[in-house]
Amino acid sequence: MAQLRKVAIVGSARIPFCRGNTGYSDETNLSMLGAALAGLAEAHGLKGEKVDEVMAGAVIAHSRDFNLAREAALDAGLSPRTPGTNIQIACGTSLQAALSLGAKIATGEIESGIAAGSDTVSDSPVVFGNKFQHRMIDLSRARTTGDKLRTFKGFSFGELTPVAPSTQEPRTGLSMGQHCELMARQWGISRESQDMLALKSHQNAARAIAEGFHDDLVVPFAGVHKDNNVRADTSLEKMADMKPAFDKRSGHGTLTAANSTPLTDGAASVLLASEEWARERGLPILAYLSMGRVAANDFAAGDGLLMAPTIAVSELLSRAGIGFADIDLFELHEAFAAQVLATLKAWEDAKYCREVLDRDAPLGPVDPARINVKGSSLAYGHPFAATGARILGLTAKLLQAEQKQRALISVCTAGGMGVAALVERA
Repeated sequence: MAQLRKVAIVGSARIPFCRGNTGYSDETNLSMLGAALAGLAEAHGLKGEKVDEVMAGAVIAHSRDFNLAREAALDAGLSPRTPGTNIQIACGTSLQAALSLGAKIATGEIESGIAAGSDTVSDSPVVFGNKFQHRMIDLSRARTTGDKLRTFKGFSFGELTPVAPSTQEPRTGLSMGQHCELMARQWGISRESQDMLALKSHQNAARAIAEGFHDDLVVPFAGVHKDNNVRADTSLEKMADMKPAFDKRSGHGTLTAANSTPLTDGAASVLLASEEWARERGLPILAYLSMGRVAANDFAAGDGLLMAPTIAVSELLSRAGIGFADIDLFELHEAFAAQVLATLKAWEDAKYCREVLDRDAPLGPVDPARINVKGSSLAYGHPFAATGARILGLTAKLLQAEQKQRALISVCTAGGMGVAALVERA
């Protein structure tokens, strides 16, 4: 078997992230993804050039998005000979795309690839029930006026009630936020600790923006020049005024709009390549995508919906033969502050590590000073499929900027799954 090659992270580009129905209210998954890819192509001299594969996806997608990756690659000005592959694993979509492309690069199947994701809640698909849809199909097939009229036999206006997109889990009927409330209760995560983590995320993100860290990562789009969810002036006092968002009746709800990610529009992309491909084109190598892992749990039977990253990270570290002491930076996706805090508690819990992670001893604590040092999803927002690429691009630049050796990425997803990745500078 041929020796595996190193997978270089060459660079990344994303458009600013916007709260739903604000800056991108008239945009689509395709227009946003095309803009992110165009920014990446412009920055790395890829206009008109063939990239071996673009792999991208969206979680909230219209039927018109069936060939999203390919269409966005063409809109971005890449060579028409660049193929596009759609992929989707909820919030882990673009990170999973990077791992899939990385495996192809490592084995020599391809030399270059772009992992990306886009999501819009402002342009969510609203559909009608099956009965009305079948009427429309029958109407399109009807030949005569009589046949057309007969398609509406027994029609009631109730059939026109639209079915809006939902984040409820099909197997439980609970939303992600409701599931996370259960996790917060199970792990004893206080409202105050969640607000403190959210405040820190905003402060770190605001500082990173002010210092220009994102200047070469973020591409202006549709008149928007920076993420519009980051709050430099927020405070614990302001957060304390927020009411529970998912458990409004029991009096014990701890998740609020302040310590949960907002519904967000945006797109992000990352360029991966073999070392030879990058060097032949005079492109930088920021870091290397060394390893990844995807895991799942039995959330419908009581496992925490967003706890699967604990498993993915544990399995990844076992394969790599390292522990938390060997990690310089931790990039933990902040779907909710409670999710991050529950994850950190689980890694320190001997019973959980023994029964769930099959470890003889706890993984141990993580130094808070090494977690999300430039802020994360609570501040920037969370366009579901784009978040993994945002985090991966930020991580690669951060390792280089701070001359650190190794970073761990963890992303929770709907469906009780988690995606983890190891990024190294050498």
